[in-house]
Amino acid sequence: MKGIEIAPSILSADFNHLGQDVALVESAGADVIHVDVMDGHFVPNLTIGPPVVKALKRNATRPLDVHLMITNADDSVGWYLEAGADRLTVHAEACRHLHRVVGVIRHAGASPGVSINPATPVEVLRDVLGEIDYVLVMSVNPGFGGQAFIERSLAKIEALARMAAEENPDLFVQVDGGIDATTAPRVAAAGARSLVAGSAIFCAADPAAALQEIRAAAESAI
Repeated sequence: MKGIEIAPSILSADFNHLGQDVALVESAGADVIHVDVMDGHFVPNLTIGPPVVKALKRNATRPLDVHLMITNADDSVGWYLEAGADRLTVHAEACRHLHRVVGVIRHAGASPGVSINPATPVEVLRDVLGEIDYVLVMSVNPGFGGQAFIERSLAKIEALARMAAEENPDLFVQVDGGIDATTAPRVAAAGARSLVAGSAIFCAADPAAALQEIRAAAESAI
């Protein structure tokens, strides 16, 4: 991936005006729309499911980057593929048969990615790096927006960038958690090329300006 991709997370959007918020960040230059699906089991929060993804697909002009933080991804990825996910991220910690699930996503024509939590070592991904398009590094413990960036994430991003150079040069690293104009250049310098930002964009006084500031800060570091 050349340059920096900005993926606003609708977890921090106003769900009473979700369509308007998505249109706002799209007009501000969002590259993809990040959709956090949480089940209240794998993470301590409950958010949305396939009907909302399907509704977003009807109106979004950018690809839907759907992140499944759920325990039953092996059984339910089809729901989100049918709903219109363009990219689908599953968690290494939650899939019984990770390689199989990645193959299902690819076969359906979507882009597969795998996420790892802060306590998960990068080595668990080595055997699937050649089968996926991106890795999502969680730089906070997943479940809630607005958390502080975990510093150890920088070393994980660097390690994954090195592994990708060996195993899959086309793979890119995405990072999610505590991303703002201060942390963006640091993760970009470490090797991340896709930045998920929620509260730093949607809770800003001017979301469009916040998105552009994050992009500029990240691009200044690469």
